[in-house]
Amino acid sequence: MTNEVYISTDIEANGRSPGHHSMLSFASVAFKLDKTIISTFERNLKELPGAKPYRETMEWWQTQPKAWKACRQNQADPKEAMTNYLEWIKSLEGIPIFVAAPVSFDYRFISWYLWEFTGEDPFLNMNLNKYAPQAIDINTYYIALMNTNITQSHRLSMPRDLFDPDLPHTHRALDDAMEQAMLFCNLVQNNNDRHLT
Repeated sequence: MTNEVYISTDIEANGRSPGHHSMLSFASVAFKLDKTIISTFERNLKELPGAKPYRETMEWWQTQPKAWKACRQNQADPKEAMTNYLEWIKSLEGIPIFVAAPVSFDYRFISWYLWEFTGEDPFLNMNLNKYAPQAIDINTYYIALMNTNITQSHRLSMPRDLFDPDLPHTHRALDDAMEQAMLFCNLVQNNNDRHLT
C-alpha cells in the first residue's frame, strides 16, 4: 500500500480563470484519513500584473466583507508564496494527493500558479501518471457513495451530519480547507462502515 498524504486545499480568487484572474488566497491542510492533521499552509497573495477582476465574482465578494478583509491582509508575492508552498509539499512524507470541492476549480488555480512560479506541479506523480494529477474531487466521491447526481453533490445539499459542527464555512481559505478535509474523512468513514455491515 502506498504512503499517501492528503492535502485539502481551498482557494479564493477574483475570477474564474487563472492568469486572466488572480488567486487572492489559498490554504492547504495535510491530513490522514483518521483525521490526524499533519500540517497546514496558508498565504494571501498579491494580484497578478495585468490580470483583471471578474465582475460577477467581485459582486459576490461585496456580500462577504469579513472574508474579503481577511484575504487582503499580509499579501505575499506569488513567486515567493508558491516556492514556499512547493517546499512545504515536498517536506511531507508520502505521495501528495490533492483534495478539494470542487477539484476542477481549486486545482486549476493551484496548478497554474505552481507552473507559472516554480516550473513544476508536485501533484503530477511521474511514477504513477505523468499526465493526470493525483487528485480527489469530494463532490464526485459523494455522488458515488450516495448514488445521487451532480446537482445534489454541492455541500449545501449534503446531510449536515457529514460535517464537523465546530468547523464553519467562512470563505476564509484555511477554515474551508479544514472543513472539507474533515468532510472527506467523514465520507470515507461512512463508506468503510457500509462495507462492514
